[in-house]
Formats: sequence, structure tokens, C-alpha cells
Amino acid sequence: MTRFNVQVITTQVHDGQKPGTSGLRKRVKVFQQQHYTENFVQSIFDAVSPDGKTIVVGGDGRFFNTEAIQTILKIAAANNVAKLIIGRNGILSTPAASNVIRKYKADGGILLTASHNPGGPDNDFGIKYNMSNGGPAPEAVTEKIYERTKTIKEYKILEAQPLSLEEIGEFTFGPLKVQIIDSVKDYVELLKSIFDFDLISDFLTTNTSFKVLFDGMHGVTGPYGRAIFVETLKLPESSIQNATPLPDFGGGHPDPNLTYAHDLVKVVDEKNIDFGAASDGDGDRNMIYGANAFVTPSDSVAVIADWAHCIPYFKNGVKGLARSMPTSGAIDLVAKAKGVEVFEVPTGWKFFGNLMDAGRLSICGEESFGTGSDHIREKDGVWAIVAWLNILAAANKDKPGTGINDILQDHYQKYGRSFFSRYDYEEVDSDGAKKVVDHINEGINSNSLIGKKFASSTGDFVVSEAFNFSYTDPIDGSVSKNQGQVVRFEDGSRVVFRLSGTGSHGATIRLYVERYTKDETQYTLETAKGIKGLIEVALVLSKLEEFTGRKEPTVITVRSH
Repeated sequence: MTRFNVQVITTQVHDGQKPGTSGLRKRVKVFQQQHYTENFVQSIFDAVSPDGKTIVVGGDGRFFNTEAIQTILKIAAANNVAKLIIGRNGILSTPAASNVIRKYKADGGILLTASHNPGGPDNDFGIKYNMSNGGPAPEAVTEKIYERTKTIKEYKILEAQPLSLEEIGEFTFGPLKVQIIDSVKDYVELLKSIFDFDLISDFLTTNTSFKVLFDGMHGVTGPYGRAIFVETLKLPESSIQNATPLPDFGGGHPDPNLTYAHDLVKVVDEKNIDFGAASDGDGDRNMIYGANAFVTPSDSVAVIADWAHCIPYFKNGVKGLARSMPTSGAIDLVAKAKGVEVFEVPTGWKFFGNLMDAGRLSICGEESFGTGSDHIREKDGVWAIVAWLNILAAANKDKPGTGINDILQDHYQKYGRSFFSRYDYEEVDSDGAKKVVDHINEGINSNSLIGKKFASSTGDFVVSEAFNFSYTDPIDGSVSKNQGQVVRFEDGSRVVFRLSGTGSHGATIRLYVERYTKDETQYTLETAKGIKGLIEVALVLSKLEEFTGRKEPTVITVRSH
């Protein structure tokens, strides 16, 4: 019998290894501390009982990705894991990883990503655990992992040379079986089973003047984009840009919004490109941006839901629709028209996953440029981009010359328009952020906001309701409290404030504003004009500038010109 050199290493607790909704995210230098990564990986295995299990491993290619995978290999081998399925070169987009877990019937997955946060030696890294359904671990599991990190005294590790991740095939690593897979192939096959690629291809072939540009933002989806747009749809190489994954994302911030996806915005505007799209670092977010057309995430998921009938995957109809609470109510109106259930859930994809597993949800979205369906259990940026191409191809069959703006205007005529934007104040002083939250809570708890009138440059807004959003999961009965502070006004408008936990430094305050109208004369108005007065009120109501000293947000998710 072969004996393997398994070492038991004495370690000390590292404080603060509490995973959020998207895992543990810290600066790279934190993960590089002695025993830090090892402690967390061992804690994952201790929490999920790894004996004989198959685990999928991959990441978005950011700095420290390769080293972390070698650590996982050694600890998995020492903890009786039966098999690891790893993306070639350690690369797997988050949606692709969810697909692989489901397709290969794995027991779970360890995903190495900090999503849309910057990468590089001085920036962020992250580790998260996904369940056998392909979705993020629920709070019960992340809490178990966290509890283990607070008491860990040792970890087990195999002494072995690093395993090359370059060659596709089956390998052994000590007692561990390892399968290196093509991270793109399985995912492209999945999309081909969902969308009408013949229709899309025919549309692009017969409309050669219709220009497409996909921007991978030097994140994980570059190779996926090339496989779909260049190799499958036969578009020219110029239809993709920033398509080589880089450990530091080319020095950029791989978050697909109008602020950070400036390369896409610039080229689309200069070359009058009909359909532009960007995806984020790990591939679960998207932005649709064409010539003179920007699609808000709230509108995007509503349009996809309304046009679901033209996507083969939904040929038998949709089971239900859902959105995160901060997302505008545009999709609610589609659900009502279609006579299907609609759910308002806290931010975090796991809440959608529960509904999907119960067969009650087909299409959903978050306002933070995350859109998806029950084909996997993660949001899926490339899926949303191809969905829009499928919709445009179908629309052009009935009405040639239809573009992104035509789709949006038709939607507004049908349902009315929800003006919507998000303001992000990143890396705010934590004390200042707390003062903002406490001030709003004081108004909520004392009911002093109700009936209060706020003047703005576009008219008065009178508060009708103010509360902290809580959610009782209809599937498992779990309750999630304090998921965002909501202030509604008599005209149906609302503002939402949330402290975000996805950064690794300081605090991020997210301010969401929404105003609904059925006034057709406003349907073509720039979003910034449609919500101008509401933004003014939100800043006065929260005293955000006074408490944080921030006069401008870091990111505004509306057209910036």
C-alpha cells in the first residue's frame, strides 16, 4: 500500500475569517499570511465533511489564483477528498463553475474570486464555497465554516510537488484523483442548449452592418466570449476586446458599469456600435450598452422576462420571476401581465437558488448588473448578453432594423418606465458610514420620517413609508433581517440605502433611487434627469455628505453623458 506524506501542521486562529454572501474577501496580502489560506480551506473541509467527495475548483485568474489552487490540492488530498475537477490553468468563470458542479454531479465547489473587485498583489482575493446545486453556500454552512476558523488548531496537508494545471485529462495527486477540464467547452454547450443560435447567426449574417462588441475587461470571460462570438457566431476578431484574462485585470476595475467599463463605452460611442456588452472579473455580471442606448439592470431583466417566449429554453413558459429588493419593480409588472409569481428577495443569489430548486423561479436579477435563470444557480453575465442577442434577432425577424432603444421604448409603452440608478460611495470611512445608517434608522424607528416633506428642484416628495427590509424565505422559513433601509414617497418613488459587505477596505454605501411613471413624454428622458430631484432628497434625508464628507459617488450606474 502506497504511503503518502501527510503533515499535520499546528496553526493559530486568524481573526475575521467570516465569509459574506460571496465568500471570504480580503486583500491578497492577507491571504498570503502564514497559515491564513490553509486555515480557511481546512475550515471549509471540516464544515462540509469531505470524505469521498468530488469538489470542483477554479477561479477568475486573478493574482494568487494558482498558488491558492495548489494549496487546495494539498489540503484536499490530506483530507480524504476523492476527486477534484479543476478548470484548465485554474480558470473557471463563476457561472461555468456552477454548471460544472451540476453537470458532473459534484458535491460542491471552491471558487476563487473576488468578483468585480480589482486584482493584483495590492488588491483583492476571495474564496467561496458552493453547494451541490451549484449555488452559493447558505448561511448555515458559511456560519459553520466561520465557527471552525475561530477554533482551528491544525490543518492537514500533503507534501508534494505542484501539479501542472495546463493539460486536460485525468491525473493523480497523492491519493487524490484530479480531472483537468476545458473550462469553456461545457459552458458553450450549455448556452447552445438554451438559446436559438441559428436565429442569432442568421440575424448577424443577414445584417452585416449590425456591429457587436464584447468586452471581457481582462477578466475570466475573455475566452468564453471568443468561443461564442468569434468561433461560434463567426464574428470578426474585432467584435471582442480585452479578452485575455490577466492577474490584475490589466490594472482596471473589472466591474461592468458606465464608470469602469470605459473602454467599451468609448469604442461603442466612437464607432457607433449597435450592440456592446461587458462582463466582470468572474463572469457573473453584465452590462448592455449600444449606440445611444444604455440598459439598466432593472430594465434588462424585465425585458428578458417579457421576451422569454423567443428563447427555446423557456418554450414551456416561465415558472416565476424575482428580483433583489433594491432592483426596480419593472419585472413585477411583467410578472403581473404574464400571471406568474414574483418574489422580492434580499441581495444575494442564494435566495434565488432556493426558489429555483423548489421549481418556483425561472428568471431573476439584481440591480448590481447580475441577471440569470434556473439553468444554473449563479448569476450569469454571458447568458444575459446572449439572451439580448436572441431577443434582438427575434425582434428583427418581425420588424427589421430594431435596436436596443427600440426594444426599451416598446417595453415602456407596454408597462411604463421605472427610472432607476445606483450611487456607490466606495471605501467610505466606517464611522461615517455608521452615522448615515444610524441617522436613517432613527427616522425609521421613531416614525419621524412619515409625512415629512422634502423639497427638490423637480418638486416636493412626501414620505409615506420607511422601514428596514426583512425577508422570510418561503421555501425554508429562514428569516433575513436588516437587508436595506427603504424610504417610500407618496408618488410611489423610493430610495434604498445599503451598506455593502463585498469590499475588503472601508465601507461601501449603496444608494438606490427609483421613480415610476406612465407619462409617455418622459419615456425618452435621460435617467439622470428623471431622478434628479429624488437624488437631492435622498442626500438630504440621509445627511450622507455631512457624515462621510463625500460630495460625489465613486460610481453612478446611469448614462454619464
